[in-house]
Amino acid sequence: MNRSLPLILAVALFMEQMDSTVIATSLPAIAEDIGTSPVTLKLALTTYLVALAVFIPVSGWMADRFGAKRVFRLAIGVFVIGSVACAISNSLLAFVLARFLQGMGGAMMTPVGRLVLVRATPKNRLVSAMAWLTVPALVGPVVGPPLGGFITTYFSWHWIFLINVPIGLAGIHLSGRVLPQFEPQAEERLDVKGFVLSGLAASGLVFGLSVVSLPALPPAVGLATVAAGLAMGWLYARHARQAPQPILDLRLFSIRAFRAAIIGGSLFRIGAGAVPFLLPLMFQIGFGMTPFQSGMLTFSSALGAIAMKFIATATLRMAGFRLTLVLAALLGSVLIAANALFTPATSAAVIIAVLAAAGFFRSLFFTSANALVFAEIGEREASQATAIAAASQQISIALGVAVGAGVLEATVQMTGAELGLDAFANAFVIVALLTALAALPFLNLPADTGSAVSGHRRRRMESEEPALAAERSSAPAAHSPAFPLKPLASR
Repeated sequence: MNRSLPLILAVALFMEQMDSTVIATSLPAIAEDIGTSPVTLKLALTTYLVALAVFIPVSGWMADRFGAKRVFRLAIGVFVIGSVACAISNSLLAFVLARFLQGMGGAMMTPVGRLVLVRATPKNRLVSAMAWLTVPALVGPVVGPPLGGFITTYFSWHWIFLINVPIGLAGIHLSGRVLPQFEPQAEERLDVKGFVLSGLAASGLVFGLSVVSLPALPPAVGLATVAAGLAMGWLYARHARQAPQPILDLRLFSIRAFRAAIIGGSLFRIGAGAVPFLLPLMFQIGFGMTPFQSGMLTFSSALGAIAMKFIATATLRMAGFRLTLVLAALLGSVLIAANALFTPATSAAVIIAVLAAAGFFRSLFFTSANALVFAEIGEREASQATAIAAASQQISIALGVAVGAGVLEATVQMTGAELGLDAFANAFVIVALLTALAALPFLNLPADTGSAVSGHRRRRMESEEPALAAERSSAPAAHSPAFPLKPLASR
């Protein structure tokens, strides 16, 4: 496998992932400059998530219609233009529109980048490629807050966005040279009704869940928006059953491996979405740390994520998708629950060890689940699979933040006390229990599911060859012509 391909895609995805979190520590400075309040600005930032939710469903159709490489490079360009627009914004409206433009680019970068990787990589090397592509999604959220604080403190918040310009231009240039050319497939008409319904469903869920976790609007507004999103999702499901070429083909869920990867991955991402939200708050409010100190501690989870990529392929070859995903989900949930035991007296070494281990198993789970999405589908369905996977990721991460914030708020309301360590302990335990449910969809999978990708079955069969050879040599000669043993490949 050409390692430069996943690395180029990973850099572009890292830029998108980091940008979505780096702004968190810079909200007061940006709000003061453009003449609004941090709370209002934080709500305005959800326009980025809404843009992702609206345009992710159409990313698969775009890649098929115009070519995945061309769309990926265009997406980086749109993201860079949106970044420049953010940097020069001088009002709330201008900033909101610029973030929406950024979100349009980001909505294409992530799923189309993954699609390029899937189509350019042989199935037996997909796990290794996915390991490189998974790291940015895990490192970005933990690197973002401390980096945003550093840039805002020592430079200016404008550089949070301007730094994307050279990275993006380099990405456009290198992807043009390295990425293989994929010709557009047969022209298919855009499912306009499906695009509208799926966009309203996904954006309603993401925006509603974001409002629930923010104090800017009453929770009833968020709940009503979530209900509207669910209603649109139901209407889309009815439409997809009748449409000849739906924008998101829900028939893919009839494939057991794909269904388990999406459902299990979504449950696990509830924890992945909640932990980066809860940990910095606990370290700063409960432990009295500065944002920089908090960021340096949470960064340790990135070390575990990076370490994982060196053993992901060997782990799946040895254990297979089913066992790997079940154990990674359970161990990951235990390590999330371990955060509830942290106190200001807990040594930094213990905290770093727990967070690094959590990052390791979280990265192992996502690498495995992302590869399983494509393990048993054809190339023509890959664009649909990337869009469905990306949309489910955005919704589940937003759900994770909403669950974490909701538990904190409920604890405060029930106890009448200020936000303290007890509330964070409750949140981590509940999130961990939800994360553990991710193991359930994988339990019923056959042990050799996705063997063409993991290599697990092939390894087992190779180990059986000496025994089979001995069986052949010791079998009675009279039986050999009448009952010839079938070749291994046909068993």
